[in-house]
Amino acid sequence: MQVKEFMIRDVVTAHPNDRVRDVMKVLVDRKIGGLPICSEDGKLIGMVSDGDILRAIKPIEDRFYHYLLYMAFDEGQDMGTRLGNLANIEIINIAKTKEIICVTEDDDMEKAVALLAEHHFKKLPVIDRNKHIVGVISRGDVMRKIQTSIINAS
Repeated sequence: MQVKEFMIRDVVTAHPNDRVRDVMKVLVDRKIGGLPICSEDGKLIGMVSDGDILRAIKPIEDRFYHYLLYMAFDEGQDMGTRLGNLANIEIINIAKTKEIICVTEDDDMEKAVALLAEHHFKKLPVIDRNKHIVGVISRGDVMRKIQTSIINAS
């Protein structure tokens, strides 16, 4: 089986300059745990998850994602203040933008499952040869397909 048989083609994406509050709304409204960040022409430039946003609310002391985030947070601030500061930050500042692991439509599904399992990803972007997003594979979708296959085999 190939990735194209499992992937979701109607991909919800964000743009790099979208604000954290807007991306959070999409995640909550669509009941999804992450999404690709794409340039205007559809090229994949980052991935963001609900976990990335949670980590940005309370940055790890020895690391910060972006200078603006570092300046926005103070150890003594309450969560409401930190959330207010984070809400207007551009999503690209907390997203993963380097070494994004992807698959192509023609990759074998075993590769996608191995990557999802090995890296504990919720979503795996599917790109074409020009690095444009053409789909995503999520753990939930893989589980549903596997479960359907098991039922049909019975």
